[in-house]
Amino acid sequence: MRGNRDHPGYHDIDAIKRDVANGGFTAKPVVETVTARSRAPSARTAAMAYCQGSPWRAEIEAKGSPGLGEVTAAAARAIEKQFGSGAVDGKIQAHVVTVSR
Repeated sequence: MRGNRDHPGYHDIDAIKRDVANGGFTAKPVVETVTARSRAPSARTAAMAYCQGSPWRAEIEAKGSPGLGEVTAAAARAIEKQFGSGAVDGKIQAHVVTVSR
């Protein structure tokens, strides 16, 4: 299975199914896509969630420079450019995979 490096971009259902089969599962996996809204009061809050509250944090810190604060600030600027200076509201989705061994 893939590690945190792909989080949250692990979206290719065919690749997920191959990884499940390569993990030793012989039953066909059931993949359900769940959608929701993600809301944050500001671009800064959204950037902190992605950069400091997800597995990406470890990757950012492992790279050293630029540091976590600089990357978070750059992400906040990019989010603000896309969504504006107020609250952020965007679609999110996840694939829920169920399989029997």
